[in-house]
Amino acid sequence: MIAEKGLSSALNARIIGSGRETIVLAHGYGTEQSIWDKIIAPMFDDDNNNYKVVLFDWPFSAAVEDQSLYDPNKYSSLEPFADDLITLMTEMNLKDANFVGHSMSGMIGCLASIKRPDLFKRLLLIAASPRYTNIDDYEGGFTSSDIEDLLKNIESNYENWVSAFSLGVVDPNDMASVNKFRDCLQRMRGEVALSLAKTVFCSDYRDILEKVETPCTIIQTSSDMVVPRSVAQYMEKKIKGKVTLEIIDTNGHFPQLTAHLDLVKVLNGVLGFGFNQI
Repeated sequence: MIAEKGLSSALNARIIGSGRETIVLAHGYGTEQSIWDKIIAPMFDDDNNNYKVVLFDWPFSAAVEDQSLYDPNKYSSLEPFADDLITLMTEMNLKDANFVGHSMSGMIGCLASIKRPDLFKRLLLIAASPRYTNIDDYEGGFTSSDIEDLLKNIESNYENWVSAFSLGVVDPNDMASVNKFRDCLQRMRGEVALSLAKTVFCSDYRDILEKVETPCTIIQTSSDMVVPRSVAQYMEKKIKGKVTLEIIDTNGHFPQLTAHLDLVKVLNGVLGFGFNQI
């Protein structure tokens, strides 16, 4: 079926706008493309026709009609996601694109850019992390026991975990945003959430950063329980290509929900002026 329709169709890929600058928005763990809804309209304010925005859903998303697309054995690492991204962009004839990857999609974009640098003009990495657990002098934000507890809680009582995790990773002062993330998580099957959590939170992609030559902008919130600022600073040092770090003054892991206008301002600044300086 995918061979007939194409992966881009199966993943609900769509394009908004017709500008020269292509922006690919890739959502993170537990969400779907609707997580970007609040930033779409402001990006096209004042008759701005500079952008062509591409959105899609990853195979694990509850928004994907064919739930069999997500095979936990296949997606036991982030590399297959990177291959999917390359396939999707090739099918849609996208090259020299600005890739905006939130959370786990940040590392997926890095992996894809190493394999196919011609597809990417810039990587914009929002709350991304190459490793979530602390080790030696690396502060990833979680201890090994933290991750073990997280996985146990997903497996033992998914509904309770969803409620607690949503309040922890999204600014609790913005309940509309908390509810948005919680609703996305609740739409996922618990077994998908568990296997994907193992893939994400037990991964270590620190060694690929020195292979990333595509210019990068790291976008970090001022307070993120999932990804501390030390991770962003680590990535800034290790990525081989030109790197800039932008801090958005908001709490939590989802600036596209809790500070969407600030995020759009950063995106416009990078996309409008940054490339001319490279």
